[in-house]
Amino acid sequence: MKGIIIYKGKYGATAQYARWLSEELNLPVFSSENSDQENLLAYDLLVIGTSVYIGKLQIASWLKDHLPLIRNKKIFLFLVSATPPDENEKLQDYIKSGIPDQIRPNCQVFYLRGKMIVKDLSLKDRLLLKMGAWMVKDPQERKKMLTDFNSVQKENITGIVTAVKKYAGAGQPSLAL
Repeated sequence: MKGIIIYKGKYGATAQYARWLSEELNLPVFSSENSDQENLLAYDLLVIGTSVYIGKLQIASWLKDHLPLIRNKKIFLFLVSATPPDENEKLQDYIKSGIPDQIRPNCQVFYLRGKMIVKDLSLKDRLLLKMGAWMVKDPQERKKMLTDFNSVQKENITGIVTAVKKYAGAGQPSLAL
């Protein structure tokens, strides 16, 4: 079984998770911009990572553009966001709006907490964040929205690693090439 990791992120958390998954699963990793359409045909299993930006999956257009090549493949999708794991309705909305119906049944989805370091955000993103916080009435929630956090930890990928290895077959020394 051959697999590949493809990701698209904005501020580095998704790329970090993709690198850790590559190490643990011994799979090649590519950003979505550097993935080769022809290459996708050679893989049975896809691990796809995306950051969530203003409620939208960064990789959504890539999924649509590559639908004919990925529609019959097993997909392990990891979403990286600031949304807490207990906000299930919001997380489900990301899936409904960002994953094409044709591949949704083939996807096993994992939610990973990301990071936000305000000083590292672009000017546009800092302004959007402040405008969003300004619209929140609860002062504690507003403060929470504007506070740095970094929940990117290697142990967060354990569920994905376990699921991919189980799917690929127990005892297999390597999934790659």
